[in-house]
Amino acid sequence: MSRKKQSRVERPKLKPGADKGLKRIFADIGVPEKAPFSPDPFQVKAIAAVEKADCLVTAPTGSGKTWIAEQAIAKIRETGGKAWYASPLKALSNSKYYEFCELFGAEKVGILTGDRKENPDAPIIVGTTEILRNQLYDAMHYGETFATDFVVLDEAHFLGDADRGVVWEEIMIYLPERIPMLMLSATIGNARQIAEWLAFIRSKPCTVVEEKKRPVPLYSLFLHPSGTLFPLLSPKGRKGLHHKVLSYLDAKHPPVFGPAQHLPPMGEILQVLRKYDLLPAIFFLKSRADCDHALNLCEDNFINDLHRKDMIRDQIEDVIAKCPHVAKHRQRWQLEHLAVGAHHSGQLPAWKLLLEQLMTQGALDAIFATSTVAAGVNFPARTIVFLNSDRFNGVEFMPLTSTEFHQMTGRAGRRGMDQIGFAMAIPGK
Repeated sequence: MSRKKQSRVERPKLKPGADKGLKRIFADIGVPEKAPFSPDPFQVKAIAAVEKADCLVTAPTGSGKTWIAEQAIAKIRETGGKAWYASPLKALSNSKYYEFCELFGAEKVGILTGDRKENPDAPIIVGTTEILRNQLYDAMHYGETFATDFVVLDEAHFLGDADRGVVWEEIMIYLPERIPMLMLSATIGNARQIAEWLAFIRSKPCTVVEEKKRPVPLYSLFLHPSGTLFPLLSPKGRKGLHHKVLSYLDAKHPPVFGPAQHLPPMGEILQVLRKYDLLPAIFFLKSRADCDHALNLCEDNFINDLHRKDMIRDQIEDVIAKCPHVAKHRQRWQLEHLAVGAHHSGQLPAWKLLLEQLMTQGALDAIFATSTVAAGVNFPARTIVFLNSDRFNGVEFMPLTSTEFHQMTGRAGRRGMDQIGFAMAIPGK
């Protein structure tokens, strides 16, 4: 049988269903009631600490680490000082730039990445860590004073990255002692060891502030190829996978969604998630090609909500007015009519920004993304979906690290947006 014919082999459509044990869990789904903001004790402690010393904050994704940075920057600005907010990814820098523009005023915020250079003399700069490192180099080379009064290093666990960790290390070593440094991370495991090293090389204290409690509970699901949702893990008090998941895995089924190289029926999976109010979702896929192909598998996911459809269309038109080439983007139809998008490093910066804004506004059903989205981009997803346990690092496919896995699951359920988040595993590729 030819490969072309194999791809047409009929299989039963997914029939949405849920294990009876999930009824109580699904009852907790919803948006929490609005309440006056009150900072958590760890946030208050960090604000006090960074006024006196360097500070390393470790707390789960979505717990409010950015709020600490915002308050510290506001304090610096009260006395006319300048601040630099550095992140490892352009997508994260773009996201923070728009947040800071809204908070501090667009005229007070600039952005410096490989793709963008806007308002570079602003008192608040958002950019990538490589740009910050290069500016430090330039200041040292020309004997100039580095023109900032406060530095935030987001995703500080990149210090341990095999390829880029040296950038974080050089910033920490060469940043003048007079400039306080706030480091934020959800996944640093040896925070106190790093703080001791920093205190030694910078000749000033480094306070560690730790918070382990996740602000939004996370529940793990397993999607059976029939379309039925099961708990992924055993009930409390027991260890390991749920017995129904184990029985499926022990049966050693052949690839259930077609040949192993094929993606599962994404449109049908979206229908299952919609039935149980588990949207919006982020699907983490192993490659850019998979993300793009996934859009073509959502052909039945038409938007019925006219208001939402108009919101998407209006946003697209706004972007086209600034970037006319977006009008002919090959994935525009899927975004406009199916409310799905592919987010990865191969996309145009303007297109990625559009997807980020639409997802933040709750206009999309799903984003198909590579692991880069996990690192801090504030997508309010109720559910994250895993299809693979590996990712492409630019050279080869490698197993996900525990840091990457925790970052991905951290996207599920955001503070103030969800009462519970979900991480769903799909068998297949």
